Amino acid sequence: MSAYPQVATATPPQTDSSRKAFVHAAIVIVVGVLATTLGQSQTLGRIPLQNLLKNELNVDRTANAAFFFWIGLAWYFKPLAGIVTDAFPLFGSRRRSYILVSTILATACWIGLAFTPHEYRALLGVSIAINTFMVVASTVVGGYMVETAQATSGSGRLTAIRQTVQQACLLISGPGGGVLAAIAFGWTAVACGGVMFLLVPATVWFLHEQRKRVEASELLRGARQQLVRIGTARTMWAAAGLMALFYAAPGFTTAIFYKQQNDLHLSTEMQGYLQFLNGATGILAAVGYAWLCRRVNLRTLLAWCLLVATLSNIVFLWYSSLLRAQLIEAFWGFGYSLAELVLMDLAVRATPAGSEGLGFSLMMSVRNLALFGTDWFGSKLLDDYGFQFSTLVIVNALTTLLTVPLSFWLPRQFVSKTDA
Repeated sequence: MSAYPQVATATPPQTDSSRKAFVHAAIVIVVGVLATTLGQSQTLGRIPLQNLLKNELNVDRTANAAFFFWIGLAWYFKPLAGIVTDAFPLFGSRRRSYILVSTILATACWIGLAFTPHEYRALLGVSIAINTFMVVASTVVGGYMVETAQATSGSGRLTAIRQTVQQACLLISGPGGGVLAAIAFGWTAVACGGVMFLLVPATVWFLHEQRKRVEASELLRGARQQLVRIGTARTMWAAAGLMALFYAAPGFTTAIFYKQQNDLHLSTEMQGYLQFLNGATGILAAVGYAWLCRRVNLRTLLAWCLLVATLSNIVFLWYSSLLRAQLIEAFWGFGYSLAELVLMDLAVRATPAGSEGLGFSLMMSVRNLALFGTDWFGSKLLDDYGFQFSTLVIVNALTTLLTVPLSFWLPRQFVSKTDA
């Protein structure tokens, strides 16, 4: 018995047909990143959900941060989605079918959230389902991006494009989320579901796969080979360790949300505007990185970008007025984006060929688990252990600073080159 999966391929843009194929691949990647980023409950839905939990359900910082940790549960097991999508075709496809099915189911769950009772556990359960389907779509788009990057030697530029789209999502999600938080919550569900659905027409029109005959037994063998390949990829594990340390710094995202409302007395619209500033400077960072990555090797970029990120964290010590909040959020958006850019560039380079979905999703799982887990941890330190906000900021900055010297221990062959 045999299966007939299709394999998404990306080739360097050399002929008219290959240039067209490359443009089509780029469209799928851009729309895919947009849909699976902006459509998240942690992005466009974050301010409305945080506001609902804080002001309608009256939960504290720890419970609020815990909510976002648990709804991200599927993101921490993203490598499982990578194994399945890389090794087991769905309806003969490794990319196209997975994207279509998961996107439609995620959209349906968003619509279901509009009719969910405003109870902590009920909202939590539906949100977990939404994120489960979004993880599959995100994994496939990520694997497709890595395939394209490795085929064209353009990891830095595609990483910059990815980061630009993500920061553009902040430009939308900040003001958009602030407005949505001020009206009925059902509109948040409709907006997020609509954004997610954009990936369906983009996939139907632009993602084309070549049919390739593969025996059913080869699929199982392929899964085992991927596990072995990933398990022996020392450079990938070294990169994952550096990323884990960067994101393991005790977070204060939820603490900032409460500080903005309780101490600075900001409206949700103004909170959204601060996110807009964050996204705008993040785009500047992405544009600058796209230029630098072709002129400066990755080792140098790692050291400087992580150092700027450390500085952008420590300035939160002076987060005490609206003007300072605007300046700090703008600087943090620039510094944090530089760090994410250089770490994503490292992740793409370190991912073993042939295991793009699994390898890249493993990197993203490290990021997501640490990012949302440390925000919960940071909130708990404030609520239950009497930590001062300033102490939390200092610990965060010092932990980030540790990544700078450690970056010099990465294998030279992966970090000594510039982008093609």
